[in-house]
Amino acid sequence: MSGTGGRVVLIASVAALGGFLFGFDSSVINGGVNAIRDEFQTGDALIGFVVSMALLGSALGAWFAGPLADRFGRIRVMIVAATIFLVSAVGTALPFAIWDLMFWRLVGGFAIGAASVIAPTYIAEIAPARVRGRLGSLQQLAIVFGIFIALLSDYALAQAAGGSASNELWFGLQAWQWMFLVGVIPAAAYGVLATTIPESPRWLIARGRIDEARGVLAGIDDGTVPLDTRVGEIRASIATEARPTLADLRGGRFGLLPIVWVGILLSIFQQFVGINVIFYYSSTLWQAVGFSEDDALLTGVINSTVNIVATFIAIALIDRVGRRKLLLVGSLGMFVCLAAMTVTFMTSPTDADGNPLLAGGASTVALLAANGFVFFFAFSWGPVVWVLLGEMFPNRIRAAALSVAAAAQWIANFVISSSFPWLAAKSLGVAYGIYTTFALISFFFVMTKVRETKGRTLEELSTPG
Repeated sequence: MSGTGGRVVLIASVAALGGFLFGFDSSVINGGVNAIRDEFQTGDALIGFVVSMALLGSALGAWFAGPLADRFGRIRVMIVAATIFLVSAVGTALPFAIWDLMFWRLVGGFAIGAASVIAPTYIAEIAPARVRGRLGSLQQLAIVFGIFIALLSDYALAQAAGGSASNELWFGLQAWQWMFLVGVIPAAAYGVLATTIPESPRWLIARGRIDEARGVLAGIDDGTVPLDTRVGEIRASIATEARPTLADLRGGRFGLLPIVWVGILLSIFQQFVGINVIFYYSSTLWQAVGFSEDDALLTGVINSTVNIVATFIAIALIDRVGRRKLLLVGSLGMFVCLAAMTVTFMTSPTDADGNPLLAGGASTVALLAANGFVFFFAFSWGPVVWVLLGEMFPNRIRAAALSVAAAAQWIANFVISSSFPWLAAKSLGVAYGIYTTFALISFFFVMTKVRETKGRTLEELSTPG
């Protein structure tokens, strides 16, 4: 890769650290769910809210991030998000009551929601068209690495505390509290590194800072288009735009522009297949069907490893195969794996509490199906949706539309995550039957509503057709 290309990768990687914080923050509670339940004596419904409270904050952060980024710049929002997350990591680790823990989860979620919107927007605006899919996929790669590090650190800390997150570890704090404190490290790294990357050239041109934008483009452009031509294209595009607001998204038969509804539904389907149940509740899930706490935590690490491998496959394929094909294959693969899990949970014998007891072949089928589900999601709907949200909207509404779509994603995530403990207490088979249904519906949605964006500039995608 050329020096310029390598610099673009490094810049995009720093921006994608917001995705790492997203993955880490949303999954780190996995290892401490049962310990928190015991510490604060919560029921199924309340523990669901504790786990998913960060997602409500993320929805708020995603909603406001676009307008804030358009006003103050992409980099400043990244730095503020990193600072808020660092503070929330400390607060979450040292709660004095369950509502205090929920509050800090909400605050941290706001920062993560903002970072999750800024990263795909920024990457789409600095990436050359021919590699935009791969660079956009860095957001999802960062998310899955965040999940992996969260689950790995959970496992390591629980082991250091004698095999249980409820045990005291260092300085009078329990292992589950140290799980949250680890988040201070990536938050600080994100904030510091964000100061080292350039502002988006599109934002600079929109602010009339043409010379600065020219300097940024000279350092990141792949040279396929002359620099003056590229600056002229961006200026011409911006000249036809008004600053995007939520009001600009209105239109169509159902109150919003059709393209905005496509983005919203992509976000909803990404979450309604139940992927984050695996990463938020795998410890609780596998313990409920007969695994030890140690084995359940280790299973989560294996799931996240599969997640990383499949994401690398997506990065290799997304600019060759295209976005739509990956989504279609992913939908069918997820449907088959989720259906296998549903049948396994429904046909297994149950314990006194109604939980399936997986043994022998049933245990093997469930584990293979769960990892297969993670694999098909991670090389398709995981990275591709983030890439599409960064590039599918017309320039004039991109930031505002992305904020709405990302907010919908967080809300959908909240619905699934907060409802799982209650659904699982009733029937794991029913819960996974719901996720299976949405995986099937997602296939037909992509077939009929999603257009290919591979290899087209943002200016080209802003025109109909």
